[in-house]
Amino acid sequence: MKKIFVFALAAACALTACNNAPATQAAAEGEKAVIGGSDIAYVSVEQVIAESDLMQSEGQALADKTQKAQESWAKKEQSLAAEAAQLQQKYEKGLITTRDAQTKQESIQKRATSFQNNAQKEAQTLDEENRVFTNRMQDLVMRAVQEINAEKQYKMIVNANSLLDADTTLNITPAVLEKVNELYAAEKESK
Repeated sequence: MKKIFVFALAAACALTACNNAPATQAAAEGEKAVIGGSDIAYVSVEQVIAESDLMQSEGQALADKTQKAQESWAKKEQSLAAEAAQLQQKYEKGLITTRDAQTKQESIQKRATSFQNNAQKEAQTLDEENRVFTNRMQDLVMRAVQEINAEKQYKMIVNANSLLDADTTLNITPAVLEKVNELYAAEKESK
């Protein structure tokens, strides 16, 4: 009896699924028909960021500042390492006493510790500046997209990185870039 009931239940489910398939398929086709080409757009956010006036001015300056700091840290580390190596050589050759070597080694260690502390503070400051810059950039992009969407009422705007294929007429990157630059210029004027 249980076998017959299970079989009847499976058959009923199969028939029900077959009857709903055309309706589901028709609904999906209907949704495709409702969405038009102007309802969807995409933006290459990376392109907007790279080509924006904010990136060209402040972003490049921040990148240069970060690179200079990293180069300065590397030079200072090399200088301290060379000084320590030179001290070791002098000690091994017997050119300085053990006491003088220890005193100089302690001095080098103190300077190295001080350098590391200062470099860490400077790195934290640079990280914070980078976060603030990134947040500003993201805010400008989002505000630009929202303003453009308020005017054109897209149902969906996606990042071009998520796309596999799309018609280039759906690309609103130039409009977003223009709006980002406009918002940045207004921001600069208000300061």
